Amino acid sequence: MPNLLKLGIPSGSRQEATADLFRRAGYKITFSSRSYYPTIDDDEIECLLIRAQEMSRYVEDGVLDAGLTGRDWILENGSDVHEVAELIFSKVSRRPVRWVLCVPEDSPVQSVRDLEGKRIATEAVSLTTRYLERHGVSARVEFSWGATEVKPPKLADAIVEVTETGSSLRANNLRIVDEVMQSTPRFIANRRAYADPWKKQKIDDIVLMLQGTMAAEGKVGLMMNVPREKLRQVLALLPALQQPTVSSLADNDWVDVNTILDESVVRQIIPRLKAAGARGIVEYPLNKVID
Repeated sequence: MPNLLKLGIPSGSRQEATADLFRRAGYKITFSSRSYYPTIDDDEIECLLIRAQEMSRYVEDGVLDAGLTGRDWILENGSDVHEVAELIFSKVSRRPVRWVLCVPEDSPVQSVRDLEGKRIATEAVSLTTRYLERHGVSARVEFSWGATEVKPPKLADAIVEVTETGSSLRANNLRIVDEVMQSTPRFIANRRAYADPWKKQKIDDIVLMLQGTMAAEGKVGLMMNVPREKLRQVLALLPALQQPTVSSLADNDWVDVNTILDESVVRQIIPRLKAAGARGIVEYPLNKVID
């Protein structure tokens, strides 16, 4: 039987973001509206669409060898899995998502202690229960099947909900009382699968390419010709990812300088480089940066 890695792809809101990350890493994932088995252009990988909330359970049980899910859902499920890497590729930003305790704007609740004996709705029941225990608060925690933001004040006194920007909370006239936890996406593996040499190498290779893709995000390469006598001034202007590469040219009076920098600074730095003596300045896109 040929080697095969069973890989879980998160369905729902992170599905397209995950596919885009894999595409930029060199893997083409294609979804079908009628199938939970996306195709991928790697015969050694079999993909399965699974809700991020359930991913860690299936990876722990060995139904999947590996998958992508949030640190929050690993903790919520209490799953014993190997966390291979942190992969921050949020839909909106590179910041972690936040699980927050919220109440209506006009609620008298000012801290978690004010929720003693009250009702809290959330999708993350275990996380919320442990949070209340840490604060010595006893409250009724109910599982919410969705649309959690609309439940206060009639169906719940408070909610614990995940947010990236807070816009949905504000739209529903909710205010944040406290932060329960922060979470980032993780590439996880079944412990037995990760102990298998072939599967471990396959997983590590995928993660390396994904990390290289994310490291390149927002960065560009810059190369230029610089007179040797101006090299010190030019190098002083470059906020390099690492030390710039300096290479000799056929004309010994000139050198080639190649570096990586944040795309956001290019428009400020190129005029200064030219003024310092650099010529033939070329900006080029980066697909991956591997340390």
